[in-house]
This record gives sequence, structure tokens and C-alpha cells, in this order.
Amino acid sequence: MEEAVKLIVQGPQASLHIAHHVAALANAREVRPLGEHAFRCDGVKVDADIRDAVRGACAAAGVDAAFLPASLTLKDFRLLAMDMDSTLITIECIDEIADMQGLKAEVAEITEAAMRGELDFSESLKRRVALLEGLDAASLQEVFEQRLRLSPGARALLAGVKVAGLRTMLVSGGFTYFTERLQKELSLDISRANLLEVDQGKLTGRVSGQIVDAQIKRATVEAECAALGVSGSAAIVIGDGANDLAMMSVAGLSVAFRAKPVVQLQASVALNVSGLDGVLNFFK
Repeated sequence: MEEAVKLIVQGPQASLHIAHHVAALANAREVRPLGEHAFRCDGVKVDADIRDAVRGACAAAGVDAAFLPASLTLKDFRLLAMDMDSTLITIECIDEIADMQGLKAEVAEITEAAMRGELDFSESLKRRVALLEGLDAASLQEVFEQRLRLSPGARALLAGVKVAGLRTMLVSGGFTYFTERLQKELSLDISRANLLEVDQGKLTGRVSGQIVDAQIKRATVEAECAALGVSGSAAIVIGDGANDLAMMSVAGLSVAFRAKPVVQLQASVALNVSGLDGVLNFFK
């Protein structure tokens, strides 16, 4: 018997009128509000043409759409793993650090190419970090305090999954200076990232130890699932760049958040206009 599917339509511009229009494209039998700007459509029909029609209509209306098993609940999951830069937070920390050196444009160009999957992540990180050589390590605090902001809905998402009993993990190709502070501030269970090498108060332009690349991210998620006694299917993984695809591939639910096209194509669902708390609507 074919599994029942629900369609979640949401976003700041989402309305009951838009939801009914999208539901008609999917031949849904019922539309129910989940909140002021989120709707659940049940009894939808799913094939490639319907998916394309729904996605096209939602893109035109400026809302997000996600097809999911109707029975899916948060109880199906034990772990939430998130990328940091441009996912949990709105900035790319390394780009903002580089701005202190007057090199933001140069570094950001490399960052973008790496996130699109056009450059090897480890080599691109080494190139970018090398440009930071000689920068006062105190500039990291300035970035954290003055430029770092959480993505919309981040606190609500974390509160929701914690109530449901999920472990929370921040696994990043960024830097421990930021992940460790976010872990403390947000009461996350686990964090992993790269360690910037500092000598006499200055960045050396090198990373200490093993670089947290795509495969290390995946291994970190798999190790935590193993420690919990579950498979990767019990993990929700959220990311935005090519470096996140490996860990997203082992997840039961992968969420592309404000993501590059290559990530949206491979993720289970995508949130392009909704906040991170939009993930919670998948389970209502």
C-alpha cells in the first residue's frame, strides 16, 4: 500500500488562499492551518509533474513547500545536527574575520565557490585561513559580539526539539571560537569545528589538527547516532552548502536552509523563506 503523504506550505507570505491554490495542484482532500502562516495539506497525490507544479507555484508565491510522509513525527528522531555558518547563524564567520584585514571580497569569493561544490573544502579553507595571518586574535571576539546573529527561528527550533527529547549538535567547517560560544549560549549538547592556530595573540594563518570537512561532518553525525544506539535515519540534518551534503545523505530528514542549488536538489526538503522553526511544522 502506498504511504500517505502530506504537503506543508509555509512562509511569511503564506495564506489560506495560497495554501488552497497549492493544495488543488496536488489534489489534496483537506487543508488545515498549523499557524498563521503555515498549512498542512493531506491526501495529496505525488508524482514528478505534481511536485514540479507545486514547487513552481510556491516559488512564484514566495512560500516554501515540503512533501513528507503523513505519519512523520518528532518521535521518529533522536538527533538534530546543524551546520553553523549561514545556517544556524546568518553570517560566514571567516568572511567577517577577513573583513578585518580588508580581504572580505577575496575570501567570500572562495567561500561561495566552496559552498557551491566547485572547490575542495579543505584546500579552500587553508587558502582562506592563510589570508588571515597576522590578524589580532581579539578580532574574533569583535565578530562574535558585533556581527554574529542567529538565523530567524533558531531559538524556537531548538526549544521545540529539546522538549521532544532530541540531542542537539553543531558540526561546522568553521571555527571552535564561535561554535563553543554558541554551544554554551544555546545549551547545545555537542559541537565540533576547526581550531584556528594562534601564536602570541596573532592568527598564524593555519588550522590546528584535522580539518572538519564533509566526511568528518558525516562521521561525527554517524558517531553520535551510534552512541545513541540508532541509525542515521533517526537524525535531522540541516545545512546550506556542498560541505553539508555527506552528513545530510545519512539523515532520515535533510533540510536545505537558504541553501545553494546543489544542496536543494539533494535534500529531503528546503526552506528558502521560512525560519528554522519551520522545521517544526513538518511534524504537526
